[in-house]
Amino acid sequence: MEKFFKLKENKTDLSTELMAGITTFFAMAYIIFVNPSMLSLAGTADNPMPTGAIFLATIIASAVGTLVMGLFANVPYAQAPGMGLNAFFTFTVCGALGFTWQQALAMVFICGMINILITITKVRKLIIKAIPESIQNAIGGGIGIFIAYIGVKNAGLINFTSDPGTYTALDSGTVVANSSAVPALVNFNTPGVLLAVIGLAIMTVLLILNVKGAIIIGIAATTIIGIPMGVVDLSAIGTSAGLGESFGQLGQTFGVAFGSKGMLSLFSDSSKIPLVLMTIFAFSLSDTFDTLGTFIGTGRRTGIFSAEDQKALENGSGFKSKMDKALFADSIATSIGAILGTSNTTTYVESAAGIGAGGRTGLTAVVTAILFLLSMFLAPVIGIVPAQATAPALIVVGIMMLASFKEIKWDDLEEAIPAFFAAIFMALCYSISYGIASGFIFYCIVKVCKGKTKEIHPILWVSTGLFILNFIILAIL
Repeated sequence: MEKFFKLKENKTDLSTELMAGITTFFAMAYIIFVNPSMLSLAGTADNPMPTGAIFLATIIASAVGTLVMGLFANVPYAQAPGMGLNAFFTFTVCGALGFTWQQALAMVFICGMINILITITKVRKLIIKAIPESIQNAIGGGIGIFIAYIGVKNAGLINFTSDPGTYTALDSGTVVANSSAVPALVNFNTPGVLLAVIGLAIMTVLLILNVKGAIIIGIAATTIIGIPMGVVDLSAIGTSAGLGESFGQLGQTFGVAFGSKGMLSLFSDSSKIPLVLMTIFAFSLSDTFDTLGTFIGTGRRTGIFSAEDQKALENGSGFKSKMDKALFADSIATSIGAILGTSNTTTYVESAAGIGAGGRTGLTAVVTAILFLLSMFLAPVIGIVPAQATAPALIVVGIMMLASFKEIKWDDLEEAIPAFFAAIFMALCYSISYGIASGFIFYCIVKVCKGKTKEIHPILWVSTGLFILNFIILAIL
C-alpha cells in the first residue's frame, strides 16, 4: 500500500487517508438521496425514470469514477453526479426542451466522449496552461467561499425572503425567485440550527487545538448530540428493503442511452439537430470547467499537484503527470454514469473536505469509493448523519482555502477586477464554471482596455468566446 500510493512521499499516512476518505464521503453522501429525487422528475406519467435505478446508478457511477481517480491518478478526489448538471438535465433538457430522459442520457454520454477527446488531445491541458496565475489563485479562494456558502446553507443558518409576485412556482414544486430575494440570518430557535452552531463550535475548537481527525470527529460528535435533540432519527436505521427492487429497475436505465428511445431517436429529426448540439455543448462546457476549477483551486494550494507535476503536465506527453491522469479519470466518469442511467458525473468540490482533513493520495478516494458501494446496503444508517453535522466541515474547509487570496495583488485593479469576479461569482452563482467564465471575460476586458491584448493567450480568447456563446444559447433555450 505504501509503495502503490506513495504515502510517505506525499507526507501522509494510512490513518490520515482513512479519516480523509470517510470525511469526503460524508460531505457528499447527500447526493445518494438528492440525485434520485431530482432525476425522477425528468420522467413523465407514461415514461417514468425509475427512482430505484437512479439510486443504484448514482452509487455505482460515483464508486467507479472515484476508484479510477484513486487507483489510476493517485489523487484524493471523489466523483459523483453533479448538482446543477442534474437540475439542467431535469428542468431544462427534459422539462423546457421536451427531450425524453433516454435522449438526455444519450446527450450526457456524448458529452463524456467529448471530454475524453479533449483530454486525449490535450485541449484541457492547454486551457490550464492558459489561465493566468492571478485567476488560478482567485479560483482557489473562490472555491473556498463556494464551499463555505454551501456549508452555511446546508446548516440552515440563512433564509431568503421574496416579495409577492417576484417568484415563480414550477410544476415540480421548485420556486424560482428573482434578485429581490433577500438573505438573512435565521433565528436560533430550532433544534437543527442550534445543532449546526454546536457542530461548528466543536469543529473549530478541535482544529485550533490541532486534534488529529478533527473534522471526522466533529461530524461524529455532532451526530451523536443530534440524537437527544431530535434532529437525528434512529428509527430509520435498518437494511435497505428496496435494494432488490432497485436492481430490477436498473435494467430500465442501463444502456438505454444507445437504444431506440435514446441515441437512435436523438438525431432522427433533422430540425432538432442544432438544438441537440447546443444542449450537448452546454453540458460539456459546464462539466469541463467545473472539474478544472476544482483541480486548480484545491490541488494548487495543498500541493497535491506539485510544481514538478505542473511541469510534467506542460511539457510531458501521454499521461505522465497526476493532473493528466486525474483529467482522464474525470472524463470517463460521465460516460460511465450515462450508461448506468444518471446525469453528468464530475469531480466533487466537496473533495476539499477530505483534503482539508489531510488526504493527499488516491487512498482517500479508494476509501470514499468503498463507502459508496457499502451505502447501497446501509443507506438508512448513512442517512441518519444530518446536514447540520457535515455543514460545519464545509465551512471550516472553506476558511482554509481562502489563503489563496493572499497571492493576489488587490491594490492593482488590473489583477483585482478579474480575480474578484472569478471568486465572487463562483459562490453567488453557485457554479464554479460561471465564476471562471466571469473571470475570463473581465480579464479580457481589462487587457483590451490597457492595450495588452498580446498578453491574452489564444486559448483564453477561445474559452471566453465559448462561455459567451454558452450564455447566449442558455438565453435562447
